[in-house]
Amino acid sequence: MAFNYHRIVVKIGSNVLTKSNGLPDLARIGHLVEQMAIIRKQGIEIILVSSGAVASGRSMITISEKSDAIAARQLLASIGQVKLINTYADLFGKHDMLCSQILVTKEDFRDRLHYLNMRNCLEVLLQHHVIPVVNENDVVSVTELMFTDNDELAGLIASMLNAQALIILTNVDGIYDGDPKLPGSKLITEIDGAIPALSSFVASGRSQFGRGGMATKSTMAQKVAQLGIAVHIANGTKEHILTKVLNGRAVHTSFVPDKSKSGKKKWIAHSAHAATGVVKVNEGAKTALTSSKATSLLPVGITKVEADFNKGEIVKLVDDHDKLIGLGIAEYGSDKAKERIGQKNQKPLVHYDYLYLL
Repeated sequence: MAFNYHRIVVKIGSNVLTKSNGLPDLARIGHLVEQMAIIRKQGIEIILVSSGAVASGRSMITISEKSDAIAARQLLASIGQVKLINTYADLFGKHDMLCSQILVTKEDFRDRLHYLNMRNCLEVLLQHHVIPVVNENDVVSVTELMFTDNDELAGLIASMLNAQALIILTNVDGIYDGDPKLPGSKLITEIDGAIPALSSFVASGRSQFGRGGMATKSTMAQKVAQLGIAVHIANGTKEHILTKVLNGRAVHTSFVPDKSKSGKKKWIAHSAHAATGVVKVNEGAKTALTSSKATSLLPVGITKVEADFNKGEIVKLVDDHDKLIGLGIAEYGSDKAKERIGQKNQKPLVHYDYLYLL
């Protein structure tokens, strides 16, 4: 079955872009660019999230093993990013196409206004038939400021731009029910809805040059699918993989999307790192919130405010066992929320329109 998408995000991992010795695989990159050019000329908008900056830098300079790990990563990323984007510019240029570079950090997604400015920039590029090449800015992103990996970044970009699909290219055919290197493991071709035990049998190994493993890919993919975006995890080392995925002819793992969420809910869904407040709710409120009926969080269901917040900030909602059940935008600050704990007939702390439930 061919998919009728008009906007997709393609994420290419460093294990696809590089050879085993760490040098960029120019033939493979060229083949992937050729496929993207064909797809773009069919009228499908493409945003490319590409790893490979650090690996590209590693191919250009030798660093002492005694060097500080963070400083070494910054050095390799700064040098490698130039090589990587020049490679893409040259290859897209052969197809008479322009690409642009967008370097982001986690901080860029924290502020709603900054988030909208970034989205507007990407929309303008797409309107002018430019391929945005997005990557984490590893030169300034360190420790807690870093994304889990570029899979998380790709999910954020797909949500931000209301893409119909996110295609993640890695070096295996998709998600297996065990270690893909073992003969008994089978490929899971379709995942529909949340599978709580999925992470327990997904191999957690990471590539030589990347940060993310298949466990983080599967977790992120389920989250993005819940927001209404189809996710495909496929083998980027195979010939014509992108066109085959879109034509429904690729052996891979696909995540079936739920009903699409609003743009603001998509932002909230990815904003756990930006949450300032923590609000504990009782069982009654938890049941109401997680039911199929649209429900706002009322003060009568709140038992405790565990971390302060201001009006308009993201708050985490937790149950009696401190398990995260949702995220939302506070309609008023923690001072008023504390005054109204347990009270009936009060204004909702989090309105349903600004509430994302896990």
